[in-house]
Amino acid sequence: MSPLAVRVPEELSARVPAEQRGPGLDRDDVRLLVSRGTEVSHHGFAELPGLLRAGDLLVVNTSPTLAAAVDGRVGHARVVVHFSTRGDDGRWAVELREPDGRGATRARAEAEGAEGRGCGGLAGTKVRLPGGARLVLEEPLSARGERLWWARVSGAEVPALLREHGRPIRYSYTERDQPLSVYQTVFALPYADGTGSAEMPSAARPFTARLVAELVSRGVQFAPVTLHTGVASAESHEPPYPERFAVPEASARLINAVRAGDGRVVAVGTTAVRAVESAAGADGVVRARAGWTDLVVTPERGVRVVDGLLTGLHEPEASHLLMLEAVAGRAAIDRGYEAAVRRRYLWHEFGDVHLLLP
Repeated sequence: MSPLAVRVPEELSARVPAEQRGPGLDRDDVRLLVSRGTEVSHHGFAELPGLLRAGDLLVVNTSPTLAAAVDGRVGHARVVVHFSTRGDDGRWAVELREPDGRGATRARAEAEGAEGRGCGGLAGTKVRLPGGARLVLEEPLSARGERLWWARVSGAEVPALLREHGRPIRYSYTERDQPLSVYQTVFALPYADGTGSAEMPSAARPFTARLVAELVSRGVQFAPVTLHTGVASAESHEPPYPERFAVPEASARLINAVRAGDGRVVAVGTTAVRAVESAAGADGVVRARAGWTDLVVTPERGVRVVDGLLTGLHEPEASHLLMLEAVAGRAAIDRGYEAAVRRRYLWHEFGDVHLLLP
């Protein structure tokens, strides 16, 4: 997909969560752009129950957000380690970044010698972490580049390290650090092994318990799935790396039942699409599955299960837009994003949301 022909002005980045923009506001006080094909309408997120029908199904990601950013040092240089994904062998995929002087981070500048290079490092690079822990880079996660590395941590268990010394990953368009609770969705569940998402499954952020109760009272159903999201490619918009996912038996049965009836399967977030489509066979039947998925949903591959998608507003060059195009078509995405810029919608994880319906 070529980049969208829109430019998103910097001032349309949501710098703080909705509930911090004024007294009496809550998470659901964001705007909702609705695309039905190339027809666009404008709503508040609290109107969502009236836009769905009894029998519709929302597929939601229960992965919790981790405090995945930890300060460290490589030699005398300060770095920030973004913990992305736990491997089956106990290693973690990590990205080394440098502080940008404004409370966020940027890709690492080229360093001297074997200390590190590009936006990653070199095999054998050692990082000192808080509390006496150590991290050693071992090998790149992918042949695509050296942004993410498999690393081994000694002197601490990573979940405990993140709980004690971590903070949520923050990008430069946000105004300030926020507590971890701001990055948890109403659907998040704790996992006994301490795993979760390096970055918030943000499409679900505007949901409140009150809104969920209203949706249920109107006959909208929910199917929980899990996809632990890794660290996004903030600068180069790479396609997603393999991620852990699980679609439980009860959710698979519910999705299949809705598809067999008159309901619509609407995924809440691109992570939910990736999980459920990874569990779908070529026949469109969803089966309980758990493990790793390397599926990249593109217009060429298409979607087998999902009828609609509730998602945030993505950068015009983001790889996620391929998935949106697979669900709704390029014309719908072009028209929706033109309307979003014209109507001054807000972008990123604290911003407004986009509902794509058949």
